[in-house]
Amino acid sequence: MDFPVRTVDQLEPILRSFRKTRGLTQLELAGQMGVTQQALSLLETAPHRASFERLLAVCAALDVEIVFRDRRLQQVAANGGW
Repeated sequence: MDFPVRTVDQLEPILRSFRKTRGLTQLELAGQMGVTQQALSLLETAPHRASFERLLAVCAALDVEIVFRDRRLQQVAANGGW
């Protein structure tokens, strides 16, 4: 399932949901990432302060990916092509 993100504020509930779906505490996920629980908590509650590198690390640890999609092409396809 896709979860489009158009604002940084949308990252907090999405990342937390993926972590909880995998049955991980912040401490467990932080350990997998090699960071402190406090660092992971900050990433979840203030994703706008996280580096893109840290965001990629949490995605890798959660086995999720970031996908860039051209919405214009998606709209064209939804309307039956060119």
